[in-house]
Amino acid sequence: MSKFSRTWWGQKFITAVEQVTDTGRLSRGRSYASGGKIKTFMIEDSTVLAHVRGSVNPYFGVYEEPLYTTVIEFQPISAAKWAAAIAVIASKASLISRLLLNEIPENIEDAIAPLHLTLLPHSKKDFNTECSCPDWSNPCKHIAGVFYRLATELDQDPFLLFELRGLSRDKLLQELAKSPLGQALAAEMQLEQRSPQTTSTYYTQPETTPAAVTNLRDFWHGTKRLPQAIEPLPEAVVPGIPIKKQGDFPAFWDRDNSFIEAMETLYEQVRTKNRNVL
Repeated sequence: MSKFSRTWWGQKFITAVEQVTDTGRLSRGRSYASGGKIKTFMIEDSTVLAHVRGSVNPYFGVYEEPLYTTVIEFQPISAAKWAAAIAVIASKASLISRLLLNEIPENIEDAIAPLHLTLLPHSKKDFNTECSCPDWSNPCKHIAGVFYRLATELDQDPFLLFELRGLSRDKLLQELAKSPLGQALAAEMQLEQRSPQTTSTYYTQPETTPAAVTNLRDFWHGTKRLPQAIEPLPEAVVPGIPIKKQGDFPAFWDRDNSFIEAMETLYEQVRTKNRNVL
């Protein structure tokens, strides 16, 4: 079910919610998230507010399509705890660089775990859900649909993970930019984001450079004369490695003399035979 989302952080969000809620009931909301059942969807601070279309059911006396109000309220993290988390994030180049590039590092949960903080919900105490539908169970299919819709919103804006826990995107980036690492990375990013330069042509213009060679004879013949004679190479000797692997007296060799010596003699005869034949 966590494959509903496209990004790793959206998938982790759904997986985390599945672990603290009824997975069977949560799966019923997948069709609500993708089937146009959610008419309005809004995120304000740590609260998600949505209006979800219900089902017509004459058996229960429902003859017109109802519209239910669904609320998911996340537990915000205190400002003091966020300050401690930002100090940890700002001290690690691998984290702060990704965040300044509008990306969520995959190990950010591990980095703030020693502070007993989590971005993703890890228990039912991390969020509260309500729906105006008559279903007594929680989460109902309308709440589940809003959870899946929220996962798709996280695909587009991963910083919602911070905003839902009480820290806005702008505030996070401002605090990170104040740190020594943040200032250094921000300055480097400003250099990389230079405005494009105008040019009269898209093609590379050739440039002429003075030749480093003044004497063509020295260039082609070299300053040092090549040797007039070449020493002959030594004759290649067949090492007979496959033969030597058998050992001096292999199992199939029933003679008293050395098997390797016999094969070396054979190799020598083959090598020297017809040597002088043109």
